[in-house]
Amino acid sequence: MDFKDLDPVLHSQLRLAIMNVLLSEKEAEFTLLKEKTNATAGNLSVQINKLRDASYIEVIKQFRDNYPQTLCKITPAGRKAFENYVHAIQAYLKVGKSK
Repeated sequence: MDFKDLDPVLHSQLRLAIMNVLLSEKEAEFTLLKEKTNATAGNLSVQINKLRDASYIEVIKQFRDNYPQTLCKITPAGRKAFENYVHAIQAYLKVGKSK
């Protein structure tokens, strides 16, 4: 069986966690992502930028009550990439079970 390459953008524990949160939420504020992933603000910011650069998420910066707010939303391309990643992992697991 040929193994599909795992998407290097998603093959990171924190980026995978961010995508997982965004799949279950319509949109998520930076603070919610920080809380759900237990990441530091700096690391979370870097990983969000990598997902944004890959067009997997959309990042909206705005102000709410005179405070900056960062919202993240998963894009259709991000949803598809996540589904492909999950299918690739499932293929690896099926091969492992057949032995």
